[in-house]
Amino acid sequence: MVRNVTIRQLQVFVEAAERLSLARVAEQLHLTPSAVSFQIKQIEAQTGFALFERVGRKVTLTDAGALLLGYARLVLRSLQDADQAMTDLKGLTGGRVRLGLVSTSKYIVPHMIARFRSAFPGVTVQLSEGNRSRVLGMLTGGAIDLAIMGQPPEDADVIAERFAPHPSVIIAQADHRLGREARLPPAELEHEPFVVREDGSGTKAMADQFFENVGFAPRAVMTSSSNEMIKQAVIAGMGLALISQHTVSLELALGLLITLPVEGFPLMRSWYIVQRRTLPLLPVQARLRSFLIEVGQNVIEDISRDHTRIATAGRRPIRKSGNDA
Repeated sequence: MVRNVTIRQLQVFVEAAERLSLARVAEQLHLTPSAVSFQIKQIEAQTGFALFERVGRKVTLTDAGALLLGYARLVLRSLQDADQAMTDLKGLTGGRVRLGLVSTSKYIVPHMIARFRSAFPGVTVQLSEGNRSRVLGMLTGGAIDLAIMGQPPEDADVIAERFAPHPSVIIAQADHRLGREARLPPAELEHEPFVVREDGSGTKAMADQFFENVGFAPRAVMTSSSNEMIKQAVIAGMGLALISQHTVSLELALGLLITLPVEGFPLMRSWYIVQRRTLPLLPVQARLRSFLIEVGQNVIEDISRDHTRIATAGRRPIRKSGNDA
């Protein structure tokens, strides 16, 4: 039975399967060739299958050997992950955090991760992106350790803590006629074309709720899962869009887009850091969570100031030297 095979025997088998040379395996593992051969025979006795066969001068895996190799690698990799997790419990000198983020947050999260890694350079952060529905599914399914999103549904089996305000605005092409208004009742938007997010996104859910409250549905002329596509469509004059202000900070500073003074805006939400309720965090995961709660809002404010500085620098006139006159 495979369950009776030892970890050491699996290590020997995997090395032998990858190198196809008992002499090289023996040298790598500091064993004698006969000891390597004995370990292989022990596994074959336990499984009831030959794992290797000799074809001429070459040694190859049998079908049973190839099948066992996949499982053996999986077992050894799981043990390595467990060993890494135990090491991480001793400190924050290394480790990995799998972080999911809704697509809207990709404009701010990399800045936060860069600052985190400057303090903990040994930590690897693996990012996965999607809309709120997909990211929540990855979190509850165990594919990620933490998630950054808007407020999750109340029935989700997660713990969520807010760490920064999240305003949403209605944007328009820079020279849009409604931009000249000092104040816009929502009813003024009823016949305007809109570029909207796809179903499943938090922004779409918020927009649907807002327009339901004001008594009309926006006239959608395009739907996209990409904030970049939506921004470019609005810049091109396809219509208006309700979007996170954090996704358009640079375009607003550069004058490529404007926000419309619609009553009730900006709509205020919050950014949340979310974890599974049933699984405690490892120290490295908990440290990233605490870091985001502590400095997330400051990072967002720094991004906004940087964009304003970039825009201001771009508008400065170029001074000519005396030789250019």
